[in-house]
Amino acid sequence: MTSYLLERAWVDGAVHDAVGVEVVDGRFTSVTPGAGGGEPVPGLTIPGLANAHSHAFHRVLRGRTQRGTGSFWTWRAQMYAVAERLDPDSYLRLATAVYREMAAAGITTVGEFHYLHHQPDGTPYDDPHVMGHALLQAADVAGIRIRLLDTCYLSSGFGEPPEGVQRRFSDGDADAWARRSSALPGSGAAIHSVRAVPDDQLATVVAAAAGRPLHVHLSEQPAENDACVAAYGATPTQLLADHGVLGPLTTAVHATHLTADDVHHLGSTRTHACFCPTTERDLGDGVGPSAALRDAGARLTLGSDSHAVIDLFEEMRAVELDERLATRRRGTWLTADLLDAATATGHASLGFPDAGAIAVGSRADLVTLDTTSPRTAGTGADEHTAVWAASAADVTSVMVDGRWLDLDRAAVGRDLDAVVAEVLR
Repeated sequence: MTSYLLERAWVDGAVHDAVGVEVVDGRFTSVTPGAGGGEPVPGLTIPGLANAHSHAFHRVLRGRTQRGTGSFWTWRAQMYAVAERLDPDSYLRLATAVYREMAAAGITTVGEFHYLHHQPDGTPYDDPHVMGHALLQAADVAGIRIRLLDTCYLSSGFGEPPEGVQRRFSDGDADAWARRSSALPGSGAAIHSVRAVPDDQLATVVAAAAGRPLHVHLSEQPAENDACVAAYGATPTQLLADHGVLGPLTTAVHATHLTADDVHHLGSTRTHACFCPTTERDLGDGVGPSAALRDAGARLTLGSDSHAVIDLFEEMRAVELDERLATRRRGTWLTADLLDAATATGHASLGFPDAGAIAVGSRADLVTLDTTSPRTAGTGADEHTAVWAASAADVTSVMVDGRWLDLDRAAVGRDLDAVVAEVLR
C-alpha cells in the first residue's frame, strides 16, 4: 500500500483540501478528505483525463495543414499522403512520441481510432495486426491506457471502391473485417463513417462489436449528409439508427450537422457524442449542438482527433465557448459537467467505467496541476481553475494505475521533432 496526501483534489463533484488516498495494486482503497498523512502531492489534483478520439498519425500534420487556404477535403488529401508513408516501425516511433505528449498533458487513457491496417497497396502484412500492435506497444511504453478501436473502412465514398492509400484501410468487406478484428483481444470497434461502410454491411459490424465500445464518425461535414441522403434517402444518423448502430456502447464522433430528429435518435439511445472542438474549428467543420444532444439524453465526451493541439483542458472549455459563439449565451455547460466529460464519461465510453474518478475501487489515476503558474495563479485553485485557466503545460505529475509517469517534455519534443522529420522524408 502507498499513501499520498493531495493538497487539493476534485472528489465527488467538489474540491477538498488535504485528501488522503491509499493505493493498492493500482486502485484506490481509501479516499479521505481532511486527512493528515502520506507522501505530499502539492497542487490541484483531478482524475485522469480520457482522450476519447485520436488518430496518432495526424500529429505529423500539426503546423503544416494550417498554411494558406483550403477545406476539410484538401486537409484530407494531405492526411492521406502521411498515411501512405508509415510502416510498423515508423508508426511505433511516432505513436510512442504522441502518446508521451498525451501523458504529459494529463491524458491517462486514449481511444485510438485505427484504420491503417495493411501495406500501402492493400496487401495484408504477415501479421495482420502489426500496425495495431505498434499502437498498443506505443501506449505501453508511454505508460498510458489504450482502447484500440479497430475500424471498418471499405469504401472511398458510398459504394465506391477504395482508391490509392485507402486500399490499406480496407479488409474488402465487413465479414473479413470482423474475422480480423475478432482476433485482436481487448480491442473496441469502429465504423469509419457512413460513406466508408455500405448500409448493407453495417449490421455485420454491429454484430461483431457486440459488448464492445463502437465508435463512428458522424456528420462532420454537410457534404457527407447530402451524399448520404442522395444515396439512401436518409441522414447519416437515421441510417445508423435503422441498422441498430446507436446505443449506450456507441460513440458518435463530431455529430456536428444534425437535424432535430438526429438529435432525438442519439439522445433517446443514450449514445455518446464525442466533440473534438480544436479539430472541428481547425478544419472549419462548424459547431455541433452539444447542449441539444445533452438535453436529449446523449453523453458528452472529448477528443483531440487530428492533434492540432493535445490539450483536454482546451477541449473542455471550447465546448462551452463555442456554444457561446453559436448562441450568444453564457453558462450552457457547468464546469463540473465539462470535467466529468473529460474524465469519468470519457473513460466509460472507451469501456473503462472503473476509471476517471478519485474514488474507492477506481483505477488509481491522478493528474496534478500547478496552481501558481501565470495561467492559473489567483484563479481559485478549484475545478474552475482546471477548466477555465489551466493548460496542458500546467500538468506537474501524472499517475496511471498507481504508477507515476515520466513527464520529460524536453525529451518528448526532441522525439517528436525527429520522428516527424523521418516520416516527412
